[in-house]
Amino acid sequence: MESGMSSRGFDGKDSASQPELVDLKPVTTAVVRGVVPMSGLREFFDASFGALARSFAAQQITVLSPAFGLYHGSPGETLDLEVGFVTDQAVRPEAGVVVGSLPGGRVARLTHSGSFDGLGASWARLHTWIQACGLSAGEDRWEMYVTQPSPDMDPRDLRTELNWPVAD
Repeated sequence: MESGMSSRGFDGKDSASQPELVDLKPVTTAVVRGVVPMSGLREFFDASFGALARSFAAQQITVLSPAFGLYHGSPGETLDLEVGFVTDQAVRPEAGVVVGSLPGGRVARLTHSGSFDGLGASWARLHTWIQACGLSAGEDRWEMYVTQPSPDMDPRDLRTELNWPVAD
C-alpha cells in the first residue's frame, strides 16, 4: 500500500511500482469460484461480492484484507478465478461461497497505479522481471484491489497489487 504518493508517470498515465520479491505465509480466504467469459467478469465480481457480504454477516466473519481476484492458469476467452477476501476464520460453505486460500512462499509483487485497463501491461512487466531474475512464474496469480473502486472516483487513483508466486 502506498502512502498517498502517486506513482503515475510525468505524463499522468497509469504506471506501476518497482517489482520486488516477498515471502508470504498462506492465508485462509472466503471465495466464490467460477469459470467466466471475459465479457462477464464485472457481473461475476459484483455477484460474488454480494454473496460474500451475506455470508460474512450471517456467520459473523471478519474480513482481513481488501478484495482479491485469484486467477488459475493463463487467461483466454474465459478466466478460471476466485473472488474473495482474507478472513479471520474458515467460512461455512453456502450459496456459492467456499473456503479458499492464498498461497505462501516467494511471490513477485508489483503495485499497479491507475485504471484496470492497464493491468495487462503491468502483468507483462512483472512477468518479464520474473524471467530476467531467472525465476519461474507459477500457474496461479492474484490481484489485491488495494483501492476500492467507486463509480465517482478517478480511475487513475486505483491501486492494484499484483502477486505472482515464483520458484527458482
